Amino acid sequence: MRKINIGIIGFGNVGSGVIKILQEKKSILREKTGLEINIKKVCDKDILSKRNVNIDRKLLTKEVRAVTCDPQIDVVVELVGGISPAKEFIMEALANGKSVVTANKLLLARQGRELFSYARDRAKSIYFEASVGGGIPIIKSLREGLVANSFASIFGIVNGTSNFILSRMSLHNCSFNEALKEAKQKGFAEKDPTLDLEGLDSAHKLILLVYLGFGKLVALNDVFVEGISKISLADVNYAKEMGFEIKLLAIAKKESDQLEVRVHPTLITKGHLLASVGGVFNAIYVSSDFAGNLLFYGPGAGQLSAASAVVSDLVDLAQDIKAGLFRSALNICEDREIRRLRKIDDIEGRYYIRFMAYDQPGVLAKISGILAKFNISIASVTQKEHGKEKIVPIVMITHGAKEKQLRSALAMIDRLGVIKQDAVAIRIEEV
Repeated sequence: MRKINIGIIGFGNVGSGVIKILQEKKSILREKTGLEINIKKVCDKDILSKRNVNIDRKLLTKEVRAVTCDPQIDVVVELVGGISPAKEFIMEALANGKSVVTANKLLLARQGRELFSYARDRAKSIYFEASVGGGIPIIKSLREGLVANSFASIFGIVNGTSNFILSRMSLHNCSFNEALKEAKQKGFAEKDPTLDLEGLDSAHKLILLVYLGFGKLVALNDVFVEGISKISLADVNYAKEMGFEIKLLAIAKKESDQLEVRVHPTLITKGHLLASVGGVFNAIYVSSDFAGNLLFYGPGAGQLSAASAVVSDLVDLAQDIKAGLFRSALNICEDREIRRLRKIDDIEGRYYIRFMAYDQPGVLAKISGILAKFNISIASVTQKEHGKEKIVPIVMITHGAKEKQLRSALAMIDRLGVIKQDAVAIRIEEV
């Protein structure tokens, strides 16, 4: 039986999970694949702390080169995260004739073009199933299960922290700060959750989904990113009254010869499948030409779900090595109909808008007049009861409007003396 030796760099939560699965499922994997996936080395700067998995201490090392330069190791698993030194570890492994499995969406989103090219030039592969959606097999599905399909759009709830917060606000009528505090207490949010809350984590994952679905490896600067930190409980409740839920969506949408790539809070109708995705769960909704509309759903993080995805990649690579195969592009083919990326200013859609205005005669007329000046028509308007300060919320839903015109109109409205604070505008998406 062919033995495939692997080296793991990063003996943390996910690394421990990978070892646990390989140990517990060793006989099943051998039976299913006809291969023995053997752990040759495990590297970490801390090899003394106790983990929730038993391992022969002789396999542990602090020396990265004991993994990346060992001629007996076939595949290196990088699980340290971040850009540096993870990038250097991967480059050294590839230079020494090893394929790589990684969960590092940040590194691939920002340095993927160089890394994929470097691997291809050396007839080696980089697999990254665990980088998006935890244990959800979205990457394998896009590159293999849906290989005959072209895609019109990909919508994803791909950040569990943000989804937990928005879900708690909606279900338990709590503020953003209260929901964030609970997320930290439960271990769902990092000590510094900025990457999650401001949409950057979702943007990194979206870049990889776009690469798989459309064959375009876009730069982070080409992704419009807006987070959820300004979403208030009032907005969540007003949206619910109108039949919507607010979700942080990662969106890739093909329109004619243009591709939209954006991350932002979005109103979606309560009847849509994505609206019911709660807590830390992830979901990716894919619209394809032959297979139709598909929803991939599951836990987006966690030790064993991410480790399961890593093991899936290990099995794929092991079978490639056994068969003497090299898949340079993971079945990725550029969609040549796409000529350019559509800028956020040029995107047209409907909007939810909330103004906080002084309760005075003529306020609504002033707001409506400015919107009309920028060719923005109103589908519905609701004026709520004012509070003690006689500040009244005015909530509107617009018909289709261009982003640039809407932003110009809101900037003018915000300068009116009758407006207490800047308007809140949230895009409505017809998923």
